[in-house]
Amino acid sequence: MTSVNDPTVVAEVTDLYLKYEEALSNNNLEVMDSLFWDAPEVVRFGLAENLYGGDEVRNFRQNRPNAKIAREISNLKVVTFGKDGATVTLEFRRIINGVERFGRQSQTWYRFTEGWKVVSAHVSLLPV
Repeated sequence: MTSVNDPTVVAEVTDLYLKYEEALSNNNLEVMDSLFWDAPEVVRFGLAENLYGGDEVRNFRQNRPNAKIAREISNLKVVTFGKDGATVTLEFRRIINGVERFGRQSQTWYRFTEGWKVVSAHVSLLPV
């Protein structure tokens, strides 16, 4: 039977997610890239883009018009499945063009031999 929410695994993935969040806020491309799976199968659905594969994700980040994403996160939930699978979900608040916006994000993480990687991600904004 697969164990759900082993405290050690939850702590490990939570720490990695917070590292990702800090990198996102500061546009640290090296850290963000290191935490995403660099494979054709990785998917990232963003606010206005659908990205397939590590190259598309990396290219988007390098050319993002607003590189620093300052935001406040809430309702961060990490759910782990066994020792090698996890989901991370959260809500966020940020100011975009002077307007307060609320959104949500989800990520699926998998532990490969080289460590944990995001294999799928989705970011969306709620309607104004």
